[in-house]
Amino acid sequence: MEYHLTTPIPPEELKKIKIGDVVYVTGTVVTARDEAHLKALELHKEGKQPPVDFQGIGLFHCGPVMKKNEQGEWTVVAAGPTTSARMEIFQDEFIKVFHPGMIIGKGGMGARTTKACQEETCIYGYFTGGAALLAADRIKKVKDVFWYEELGMPECLWNFEVEEFGPLTITIDTHGGNLTDESKKNIEANKEKILQEL
Repeated sequence: MEYHLTTPIPPEELKKIKIGDVVYVTGTVVTARDEAHLKALELHKEGKQPPVDFQGIGLFHCGPVMKKNEQGEWTVVAAGPTTSARMEIFQDEFIKVFHPGMIIGKGGMGARTTKACQEETCIYGYFTGGAALLAADRIKKVKDVFWYEELGMPECLWNFEVEEFGPLTITIDTHGGNLTDESKKNIEANKEKILQEL
C-alpha cells in the first residue's frame, strides 16, 4: 500500500500502515543525529523543552549539507540519511518523551525502537542511501535552525518544510513488525538450507 501523510500525523493514520508499505510525507521534518537526540533528552531531564515540538512530525536521521543564498537564506544542497543504528541506544527514550510520528533514516533499527514504536504509535521509514539530491529536492523551505553554533551543521536541528518527501519504505510499524529483522531471519534460514544442501 502507498500512503501520503501530512504532519502532524494522526495516530489513527499511523496504525493503518504496515511494514513494506510506502509513505510520502508533507509538512514538517526535523533533522536530528546523535548530538541533537542527547541534547533534547538532557533538556527534558532538566524540565526544559527543546525549541521544536516533535509530536507527530517526521524525525530525520540526517546531517544535511547547507549553504546560504545571496539573500542570506539557508538552502539545502544535499540531505542524505544517516545510518539509524547509531541512534538505537536512545531512540526508544526519545520516542517515549517527544512522540514523533515517524522516524526517517537508513539501515533500519532494532528491538528497542520497535518496542517504542508499538507502544507510542510511531513508524520507521527507510530512505534510500545515496539519494541525497532527491531528498533535497523534496525540501521546499528551511523554516528554522537550532543549536547551529553549539553543535555545527550536521548535528544541529534543521526544521524543514517538505512536500511528498519519499519514497519511504516502512520497516517498523505500530504493530511490532520489523522488516529488517524479518529479512535477516530469512537470510539466515536460507543460508542454513544452502549449507545443508552443499
